[in-house]
Amino acid sequence: MRSIFHAAAAVFLLHFFLTVTFSVGIRTIGGGDGSGPGFGFSEAPDYRNGVECPVSVNKEVVSSCDPDLVHVAMTLDSEYLRGSIAAVHSVLRHASCPENVFFHFIAAEFDPASPRVLSKLVRSTFPSLNFKIYIFREDAVINLISSSIRQALENPLNYARNYLGDILDLCVDRVIYLDSDLVVVDDIHKLWNTALTNSRVIGAPEYCHANFTKYFTDGFWSDPVLSRVFHSRRPCYFNTGVMVMDLVRWREGNYRKRIENWMEIQRKRRIYELGSLPPFLLVFAGNVEAIDHKWNQHGLGGDNVRGSCRSLHTGPVSLLHWSGKGKPWVRLDARNPCPLDHLWKPYDLYKGSSIKDRSSFPSSIFLGFSSYLS
Repeated sequence: MRSIFHAAAAVFLLHFFLTVTFSVGIRTIGGGDGSGPGFGFSEAPDYRNGVECPVSVNKEVVSSCDPDLVHVAMTLDSEYLRGSIAAVHSVLRHASCPENVFFHFIAAEFDPASPRVLSKLVRSTFPSLNFKIYIFREDAVINLISSSIRQALENPLNYARNYLGDILDLCVDRVIYLDSDLVVVDDIHKLWNTALTNSRVIGAPEYCHANFTKYFTDGFWSDPVLSRVFHSRRPCYFNTGVMVMDLVRWREGNYRKRIENWMEIQRKRRIYELGSLPPFLLVFAGNVEAIDHKWNQHGLGGDNVRGSCRSLHTGPVSLLHWSGKGKPWVRLDARNPCPLDHLWKPYDLYKGSSIKDRSSFPSSIFLGFSSYLS
């Protein structure tokens, strides 16, 4: 009973801190009908560097090749846009040098909101943000995707993380990949400074007490040729929604192709039931730089079927991740939130209609966009 009381007290204190922090400094762009330039999102506060932050040589134009930048890659689409905006907001709010964070947004080629629309939206919500939007060609992966236990896991954009080494500029040699259903409540620079030792390609929080065998079918484990991939390593589960990635080693080792090879086997043999996670486990599990669990308090969205409420893991919190079916903005709008969904709400900048309603966009938003990869 005492542990339950302590957990409840911790959640209350964290909620109080976040709510007080965000009580001022936000103004709304456009009307609630989504007709304004912010499409119903509020403009975020203008987070600026302190005197201790590195200064770029060229203050006017920030290049993605600047060595002082922290690179963050995220997907950006109409379905999870509200979550993505909240995630960006949280990163900036807690970063010690927010102007030194560069966001690489990967947008789907055939999303209802075009990359031009998304670029305009991001710029109006975060006027001083350093970012670039890249088009993800869905045909690069569509023929490799197999059915999953939840249709959302079959979205081609879920696999964009496999192609970051190809999509991002070659000068970007390291990146933090973040899912769109999370908020960061600590300084992103701490995660950026994670050392990838022994030539490891990725770093992520590992969960070695999880039942690793459940992520693959009995047919996989009974096949001596397939299952021997783990014979020389001790595999542990890790969540691919938060990763530090060495893109130099990624490109040199052709890890995109290694993941694709397992996806091709999956199409023929059905060796797992989930979507984009198992191929990463097959390639990297047992050879991951272990990062503190506080950097991925995942599973807050419940399981992949029911999406029921869950509590925080034991220990400190630097990142809250609503992996699973339940998303905080959906549950909050339905007025049926889980207790921890209130920790996401202070970062939410959404005020108006859905990005999916293309008819509500003024024609001017298709002009004058910036940071878009043509």
